Amino acid sequence: MPNLGGWEFVILVVVVLLLFGAKKLPDMARSVGQSARIFKGEMKGMKDDPKKDQDEGAVPPPSALPPSDKVPPAHIDAPTAQPGRTDTPQ
Repeated sequence: MPNLGGWEFVILVVVVLLLFGAKKLPDMARSVGQSARIFKGEMKGMKDDPKKDQDEGAVPPPSALPPSDKVPPAHIDAPTAQPGRTDTPQ
């Protein structure tokens, strides 16, 4: 990876100023800093509690669910035919 020297850094700053303008640079720097702060906080949270992150998407097995008195809806394999209506495109 090449190292940035003094002149390369100056050229980079000039190119960024020409592309974005001096008025938008503080807003861009603020949003980059805020994004980095959020990312750092999320990474720290993942390191602190990896067990919690793995369990959030887990679905409990059916034996762990409480019994239900409701009858599940009937499964319909095909739509029922209605008089005067055809299901094929014309």
